Amino acid sequence: MMDSPSSSSSSSEFVSIATANQSAARSSGEGVATEQSRRWHDVFWLGIFLIHLIGLGFLLGVLGLNRFERENRLNIDKFTSRFSENQSGLTETYWPLYAAAGGVGTVLGWGWLLLLGSQATQMMKVSVHILTTYLAVVSVLCFWAGQIFWGVAFAIGALLQFLYVISVIDRLPFTMLILQKAVKMIWNLPEVMRVAYAFMFVVLLWMALWSFGAAGVVASSMGDGGRWWLLVVLSVSLFWTGAVLCNTVHVIVSGMVFLVLFHGGRDAASIPANSLVKSLQYALTTSFGSICYGSLFTAAIRTLRWKIRGFRSKIGNNECLLCLVDFLFHLVETLVRFFNKYAYVQIAVYGKSFNRSARDAWELLQSTGVEALVAYDCSGAVLLMGTIFGGLITGTCSGIWAWVKWSDRIIMIGSTSMLMGMVLVGLAMVVVESAVTSIYICYAEDPSLIQRWDAEFFNQMSETLHQRLQYRSARAREVLTHNRFDDLVPQNARI
Repeated sequence: MMDSPSSSSSSSEFVSIATANQSAARSSGEGVATEQSRRWHDVFWLGIFLIHLIGLGFLLGVLGLNRFERENRLNIDKFTSRFSENQSGLTETYWPLYAAAGGVGTVLGWGWLLLLGSQATQMMKVSVHILTTYLAVVSVLCFWAGQIFWGVAFAIGALLQFLYVISVIDRLPFTMLILQKAVKMIWNLPEVMRVAYAFMFVVLLWMALWSFGAAGVVASSMGDGGRWWLLVVLSVSLFWTGAVLCNTVHVIVSGMVFLVLFHGGRDAASIPANSLVKSLQYALTTSFGSICYGSLFTAAIRTLRWKIRGFRSKIGNNECLLCLVDFLFHLVETLVRFFNKYAYVQIAVYGKSFNRSARDAWELLQSTGVEALVAYDCSGAVLLMGTIFGGLITGTCSGIWAWVKWSDRIIMIGSTSMLMGMVLVGLAMVVVESAVTSIYICYAEDPSLIQRWDAEFFNQMSETLHQRLQYRSARAREVLTHNRFDDLVPQNARI
């Protein structure tokens, strides 16, 4: 992209202003290079997560063993007598379907990581454009299998996805630029790729136990209502556990990317020794409670924020609908102040608690104006689309196998297998997302860090930021002018 003189001058002005505003942050950031003792934060949530993990692990083992090789091995069916009875089975009957889901999800996740350097951009473009079609296809399959409710649900999902893509289509070029640079950064850090592979293996170990218990639930003698309630509880647990492991990788990768940008390159002599090991140590000890806490709410809140932002930009002059969406928008924006993915960079670099990290990160982005750039970027949504697409493929593979053998269990097995696939593919996607968040935080703290790393990319970011700030100023002037005009018009003239 060729920069005009005006955009170059505005970029230079932004560099000088932002650097001056963030001199204190830069000086405090020099603590990254020094040894600091870190305090434990959010210990309560660390305890809750560990208790949940131990308790649920025991429950999963009991549920799976009760139907393993023999019906009602542990004689717990008497506790489910108040539920309507259904045809029971054995754990090993359904466990292979979940094993297939784990295998497909792992192949998709590892394949995405392997293709990260050469085909990642094409894969992300495919995720954006093919997800709507795939949701529609799954909807048709559900109708064909007689699952009307799920057919309607997937059809609505396809429609919402189509509307969202249409609403943000003009943002995709900038989004792809950010993702390309994030991939470039990650590809030059092979050690963080190895961390992602290692954590994917840990997730697989947990999923082996989780699917053992889930297969025991599907094989139990309870009616469908009781099975669904248990599967929902197990799915919420898997979602939280998967989010914690993904965000642990997020913290590790963010710390490494920040260090590389801060010190001017991966091979810089000023980078602390064993920085990856220290990042891993902090993530699994003093900062782990903050990760557990943030993982409960961050994903849901930011997904809601993407949807509201997309629809808000396309509402037009429907004042009633705009008023309702604005109320939801401001409510979600308030929540984002306390729960946002940029907190993990602050956790990685400074070792703060989650709430303080989220608040400081958001105030940093807003005070420098970089929040306008963050709001324009859809990289998180694009990566989420890839995660959902990977989950849908995983769920479809297991669902088709289940439909061939037990048509009445297709939704139970397909939906839980989809969640397993999303966790595994999401673990691969979070590596790129970590680089994106670190780039924005570094740009807000000191734009010269990005300029030193990639001058052309810095100019493109600065030009886009200048355009977004001008756009916001124009919108603000338009609103003020409209309100002033309404105040000047006599009341009887409005009737």
